[in-house]
Amino acid sequence: MESMSKDELVRYARQIIIPSIGVEGQEKIKRAKVFIAGAGGLGSISSYYLAAAGVGCLRIADRDNVDLSNLNRQILHATRDVNTPKTSSAEAKLRSLNPHVRIEAVQQEISAENITDIVSGCSLIVDATDNMETRKALNGASVKMKIPFVYGGVDGFNGMATTFIPGETPCFECIFPYETKKGAAPGVIGPAPGIVGSLQAMEALKIILGMKGLLAGRLLYFSGIEMSFREITIEKNPDCRICKK
Repeated sequence: MESMSKDELVRYARQIIIPSIGVEGQEKIKRAKVFIAGAGGLGSISSYYLAAAGVGCLRIADRDNVDLSNLNRQILHATRDVNTPKTSSAEAKLRSLNPHVRIEAVQQEISAENITDIVSGCSLIVDATDNMETRKALNGASVKMKIPFVYGGVDGFNGMATTFIPGETPCFECIFPYETKKGAAPGVIGPAPGIVGSLQAMEALKIILGMKGLLAGRLLYFSGIEMSFREITIEKNPDCRICKK
């Protein structure tokens, strides 16, 4: 990959002056290829910050079109985007934000059958989905391909996040082994995915930079009602059907 241009050095100057990043770290960010599953509330935030930070390639997958009811929280989209594919809307906004980042838009439903192909070539998975079935498919790919998986979830005023590192931490299945029936979509206040999506972007950048202090083995729970954070230790399930050796 080519070295950074003068424009990039100026664009990322406030990151580069951080001792733990520097020019070398910024080049790592530029070389990274991240898969973002979903271009909704969580995906709007995580993709925006990762693009702004200079991640070299973002592959974003989503099957849906923008709906008017999305706009209280999915800030990557605007009223003019209603009825257009979320991936197309996301691609346009992110390219406008940072032309140095390559955006690969995948207008496709994520499933256990296609997940390996969709994630191929990426070194990190960011979960911005809203259902267990898709998350289990992401987890399966994470374990099989040995790719870190940054999980996030929101409900109402609350949210949670953690990072799964194959071979080192529990996997998603260890923590959520049960099957759930798809019901009505939960209520969500916009700032909740804003907070969780920001946490996911921070985790993703730390993974890319090889930094310590990840949410590995820790589930961070946020209560917007109480305005508090609580950390829960999570452990491997020795009988896990996905990551058991």
